Amino acid sequence: MSLADLHKISHINSKQFILISGPCAIEGEEMAMRIAEKIKTISDKLSLPYIFKGSFKKANRSRLDSFTGIGDEKALKILEKVGKRFNLPTTTDIHQIQDAAMAANYVDIIQIPAFLVRQTDLLIAAAKTNKTINLKKGQFMSPESMQYAVDKIKSTGNENTWITDRGTQFGYQDLIVDFRGIPVMKKFAPTILDVTHSLQQPNQGNGLTGGRPESIETLARAGISTGVDGIFIETHFDPSNAKSDGSNMLDIKHLEGLLTRLAGLKKYYEENLSKFD
Repeated sequence: MSLADLHKISHINSKQFILISGPCAIEGEEMAMRIAEKIKTISDKLSLPYIFKGSFKKANRSRLDSFTGIGDEKALKILEKVGKRFNLPTTTDIHQIQDAAMAANYVDIIQIPAFLVRQTDLLIAAAKTNKTINLKKGQFMSPESMQYAVDKIKSTGNENTWITDRGTQFGYQDLIVDFRGIPVMKKFAPTILDVTHSLQQPNQGNGLTGGRPESIETLARAGISTGVDGIFIETHFDPSNAKSDGSNMLDIKHLEGLLTRLAGLKKYYEENLSKFD
């Protein structure tokens, strides 16, 4: 799926940024539907091409007792149902080679987690589904090195690949976004900024990831001004009780105000930047 295809699927012809948003993990059908409906209402109002995101499985957890999912097929069927009910493209992440073909039966875009983006066999399996592949930049990788991950996808004949920046490891327990990397990665593929994961504070002593959600708007504004093609935001009606990544998710009650301001900023840049060239 190219960016142009996404605009067609969304029935939106705008120069706005792509929005990838939803809960970190699929916790159940009712919560997924509520979140999708809320975000779609906002995105339609602002003419934002929108992709619903939800992980069908959380395989990368620090602690053994952390939530991993409600069952693979059950969660994937919920994603499929969300897509059909709201006429939305959907995305989820995969962790094993056998996940690729399975997930491709239910979603439009396959996401490769940051920790796995160097795993050649996983990338090739994903690419062979002919779905769009969203490559999360590893926290340990330079922007320049993402060219080789893109090359792996394209080696199969699949030209539809995106890159998503989600911060770079900064010490043991923090991440930082180096915005110099956005124009570098845009040379290789359309580039998304994952705002909420970039604000994680991993490797806490209690085995649970922390976060700084109060900085979501700061990072998102910086991403828009740097020219990202899309913004990735995980959101929930009750982040404090979310089963995964609640510490860095946005409370959905703040989403419309944030997206309204970001859409206004994007519109300003589209209308005015050429005046300063």
